[in-house]
Formats: sequence, structure tokens, C-alpha cells
Amino acid sequence: MSKKLTKLLSEVRACELCRDSLPLGPRPVVVCRSSAQLLIVGQAPGTRVHESGVPWDDPSGDRLRDWMGVSREVFYQHPSIAIMPMGFCYPGKGKSGDLPPRKECAPQWHRPLLEQMPKIELTLVIGQYAQAHYLPRTERKGVTQVVQHWRAYFPRLFPLPHPSPRNNIWLRKNPWFDAETVPALREEVVRILAT
Repeated sequence: MSKKLTKLLSEVRACELCRDSLPLGPRPVVVCRSSAQLLIVGQAPGTRVHESGVPWDDPSGDRLRDWMGVSREVFYQHPSIAIMPMGFCYPGKGKSGDLPPRKECAPQWHRPLLEQMPKIELTLVIGQYAQAHYLPRTERKGVTQVVQHWRAYFPRLFPLPHPSPRNNIWLRKNPWFDAETVPALREEVVRILAT
């Protein structure tokens, strides 16, 4: 890891930008490596991830790893994988699940972190908040339409639905995702991790 990235990650982990708005206080959860070729951009940590400090350390992460076709060990230790959510800290509970990621986080930290990861070939853009940020022209389209047309953003970006168990109904209604999109994703992940 470069000295610049090490210093930047220290600054990220000390961030208190949203302290007064975070019910459990700040605990930024992010994994960035200067060697990364595959970047995973999700929403924000849930309570379980906030407790462990390990990104995607929950059932959503189990499903994401299955979609990618990688083990926990590869997911967390491979030098080509970086993980950077839209909001680095747990945002709190809403009426129907967690609140959206805090809006201050991505503008403050994403660009500086991306500048320290120049080898990124592919970014997995997971869920509506990441897609609204990284695919700005898709804001008026739903996640289903964006994910169905993933080839329009490929090879730089690969939009995915959120792998939360809350999306089980969506997955049942959209069998094309498991049948067509997941195999394409796995193929690309295998290609990147093999280089």
C-alpha cells in the first residue's frame, strides 16, 4: 500500500464529519488497496458490520460473494479487491430498514481514495444510491432497468441490485438476473482476479 493511501485511510478512519447524525457514532468501514482492480461500491454498513468493522459481514455479504463466485477469504484478502460504500458509517434505522447513506461521505472521500487506486478496471455499483452517484443519468430509472441493461455500463461499471434478504421478492420476480447476469459477473470477477 502506498504511503499516500495509508495516510488517507488514517484520515478516513478518524472522520467525524457526521458524528452528530450517527446513532452509534462514527466507525468508517472501508477497504482500499493501491493494487485493487475490482472495486465494490455498496450503500452503508448495517449494525452487524458496524459492530465487527468488517464490510459485508452479514447475509447480504454472503449473497454478494455467491454472486461473485468468491470465498470469504478471497473477498477479504485478495489484493485486487477494494470495498468502498457510499456512506462509510452506519446511518441509523428508518421506517422500512436502514436509512440511506449519509450524503457527506462520498463527496468527501471517494475521489481522493479513487485517485490512490489507479488500477481499478471494474466497479460493482450495488443498489440505488451507488447507482445514482456513479450512473447519474440513471436516477430516473429503477434498479431493475439499470441492472437489466448492465452491458451499457460495462466494462468499467457493473450495476447490481442490493443483495439484501429484503430483495428476495425482487430476485424471484426477476429470474433473468440469476440465469444471465450472475454468470456474466462471475466470469468477469474470475478474469480480473486471475491477472
